[in-house]
Amino acid sequence: MRSIFTIMIAATLAAGCAAAPAEVGSGVRPAGTAKPSATPGEPRTVAEGLRVPWSIAFLDGGDALVTERDRARLLRVTSTGLVTSLGRIAGAEPDGEGGLMGVAVKGEQVFLYYTAAADNRIVRYRLADDRLSDAKVIVKGIPKGGIHDGGRLAFGPDGFLYATTGETGDRPLAQDRDSLGGKILRMTVDGTPAPGNPFGTLVYSYGHRNVQGLAWDPAGRLYASEFGSSSYDEVNLIKPGGNYGWPEVEGVGSDPDFIDPIVTWSTSEASPSGMAYAKGSLWVGALQGRRLWQVPLGADGSAGKPVARFDGTYGRLRAVTAAPDGSLWVGTSNHDGRGDPRDGDDRILSVPLS
Repeated sequence: MRSIFTIMIAATLAAGCAAAPAEVGSGVRPAGTAKPSATPGEPRTVAEGLRVPWSIAFLDGGDALVTERDRARLLRVTSTGLVTSLGRIAGAEPDGEGGLMGVAVKGEQVFLYYTAAADNRIVRYRLADDRLSDAKVIVKGIPKGGIHDGGRLAFGPDGFLYATTGETGDRPLAQDRDSLGGKILRMTVDGTPAPGNPFGTLVYSYGHRNVQGLAWDPAGRLYASEFGSSSYDEVNLIKPGGNYGWPEVEGVGSDPDFIDPIVTWSTSEASPSGMAYAKGSLWVGALQGRRLWQVPLGADGSAGKPVARFDGTYGRLRAVTAAPDGSLWVGTSNHDGRGDPRDGDDRILSVPLS
C-alpha cells in the first residue's frame, strides 16, 4: 500500500493547495544547480517502418542491434539506414508490455531479454556473419505479466551485465528479495551473481515498480528511470542493496528506510523509458510525455532542472542510446497500442549534440 506521506501529498494536490507541483519539468524535488552543457540539434531519420523498437545496442564496428518488441525480431541497422533482419527470436512470445525487449553486446556475445511462455528470461547468443547461434538461457524465472515487465539490459563500467525487472502488477514482489521481480539485477556473462552483490544473489537493488532505463556517468554512478503509478515517475541514483520504496512510497517519501529519487515528474509528463548519459546530462525518452528529457548532472551526481526537448514532435519515445559518433539514437514507440502512428513510424532518429 502507499505510504501516508504519499496519500497526503496526493490529497493536497487534488485540493489545489499551496503545495501543488512545481512548473512542468522542474520535478517535485528541489533541483540541483547543474545546467545543461549540451544542446540537441535537428534529428535525422536513420530507419523507419519499424514496430516498437524497444532497445538499441551498438556493435564494435559501429552498426546497431535493435529489438522489435512485438515482432520479436532482432535487426541490424547501419548509420546509413540499411536495415537487416537477423531473424525472429525463437521462444519469444510477445504479450501486452512483454516481448523482445533488452539487448546488450559484449564482443561477439549478444544478450537478449524476452518474454517466453512462462516467464521473462535472459538469453546469450554468439553473433557471427549476421547469424545468431549457441543460444543459452542464463537467467530464467523472472516474473512475467501483461504489464510492468522491465526488460532493459546494459553492461556497466565494471564489466558486469545489469538487467531491470518489473513487479508485473504484483506489488509485494518489489519488496521480496527472494523474487526477481521489481529489481535491478547484476550478473556475470554466465548469469551468475556478480562478485560483490549485496545479498549474494542476482539482486542489486529492490523496491522498484518498473525500471526501464539504465545509464552510468563518467564517475561510474548508476542511474535508473522508473515508471510510477498515478502520481510520480522517477530517476533514481542506484546504490548497491538500496530499497527504492515501491509499493510503500511513490516519488519522494522522506522515509529513512527508502532511497528517494533525484528527479520526479508527473506521470503525464514522462512515463520514462530508455535512458543514456552524454555530455553532462541524462537523456530520457518519455512515452506518455512524448518528449526527450534532458537532465543535467552535477559533479556530485545531483540532478539539475530537467529540460523538455522535441515536446510532441515525434510522439512516444522509448529507446535512447549514446552512439559511437557522439549522437543519440532515439526510437519512437507509436505502434505500441498507446500511440498515434504517423507515416514512417516507428523510426530510429539520430540526434546530434553540441
